Amino acid sequence: MDIKRILLTGCFILVATASQAQKVTPKLYHEQYRLQAHFSPKEKWTNDPNGMVYYKGTYHLFFQYYPKGTVWGPMHWGHAVSKDMIHWKQLPIALYPDKLGYIFSGSVVVDENNTSGLGTNDKPAMVAIFTHHDPKGEKAGSSVYQNQSLAYSLDEGTTWTKYTGNPVLKNPGIKDFRDPKVFWYAKDKKWVMSLATKDRITFYSSPNLKDWTKESDFGQMLGAHGGVWECPDLFPLKLNGKEYWVLLVSINPGGPNKGSATQYFVGHFDGKTFTPSSNQTKWIDYGPDDYAGVTFGNTGSRKVFLGWMGNWLYANQVPTVKWRNAMTIPRELSLKLTAGDIFLTSNPVEELDKIVNKTIKVDALLLAKKTMCFR
Repeated sequence: MDIKRILLTGCFILVATASQAQKVTPKLYHEQYRLQAHFSPKEKWTNDPNGMVYYKGTYHLFFQYYPKGTVWGPMHWGHAVSKDMIHWKQLPIALYPDKLGYIFSGSVVVDENNTSGLGTNDKPAMVAIFTHHDPKGEKAGSSVYQNQSLAYSLDEGTTWTKYTGNPVLKNPGIKDFRDPKVFWYAKDKKWVMSLATKDRITFYSSPNLKDWTKESDFGQMLGAHGGVWECPDLFPLKLNGKEYWVLLVSINPGGPNKGSATQYFVGHFDGKTFTPSSNQTKWIDYGPDDYAGVTFGNTGSRKVFLGWMGNWLYANQVPTVKWRNAMTIPRELSLKLTAGDIFLTSNPVEELDKIVNKTIKVDALLLAKKTMCFR
């Protein structure tokens, strides 16, 4: 279906004619409802973006993927690559479930200094840090069915080998213990992991990606707690020459427009503890179709965010046939001082300019009361 979209501040208006809605084109990536400026898999189910990293001129997107159905099932890591974050090539599945469980969300780093010993100084390993989710343990009522594991690639992400010492971070007895987002903290020469632990975020550190030490917890009595916390991401941004740290935390349910959503905190990080500068609950946006988003790693000071364009309230019922769900468009993040507080802003990446055919400027628009608008 051809759709004209007008994007306002927090408001989406979709316009389609009846004749357009009747067109069903079987051509790949031109099927009914297929978005043209968002990544979606060729077929079957997808949800959270995973392992997003930039390496040697290529953006890598891994994603939660079930190759045997269009509803959620045993999770794999799908894989796609792009030179501009707009035009994507889907590659073979990167990680399959194994005896330790399904492959839940996580991140990918480039181990340039070979701290892990999984590569060499001449050929750095790309290392995936992900959650192994044991469905048998979950069904049996265990509290330790989610653990953190590694896989690595020595051919720039083409093929992946799971580390023989998995899991590298065992569950201490927390039912929801998942979604590791890892980055190199140069000041202390260590890796830092943000991990979702029930309705908190726990920070761990490691010299080698294999041995992890707990540093601190964050989140008690702060932010929204209407559901489980998921998919954290901690990164620095500068505002007027001063460095701040931003912590993204997805939550389901408990979003401002019901179901899934992503909150954030702005503050300071000393390598061990994150301290927010405000107690206000803030949301990366107020629409219901942006969840589990994180930023690409290895992009320097540029922070580009990508989320899953879905909501667990209805993700399994989206009316597509061959595939289900997609990613948001990539956004570049920055900070802005407003009314004495610091807020996170996001703008579509400049790479989207290359596919613009026509620009329509709307100076003012009066919306009817029945128009769905998220404030």
